[in-house]
Amino acid sequence: MYKRIRDLREDRDLTQQQLADNLNISQATYSRYESGNLDVPSSVLIRLSEFYNVSIDYILGQTDISKRFNGMRK
Repeated sequence: MYKRIRDLREDRDLTQQQLADNLNISQATYSRYESGNLDVPSSVLIRLSEFYNVSIDYILGQTDISKRFNGMRK
């Protein structure tokens, strides 16, 4: 997971500070997420999923399919 969130950020040419600002957290906290020194809370996973428009399973490395599910079926 940690490599994937770094890769997503780098693919969009964002700094850790820019992403941390978007998540309303410190750069140090975000850095700890990327290094694996701090578990990413579910609320942050949701926000990253929305920001990058990828599934949480993709972020967690459970699938290589990045498509995000965008709603409930009726």
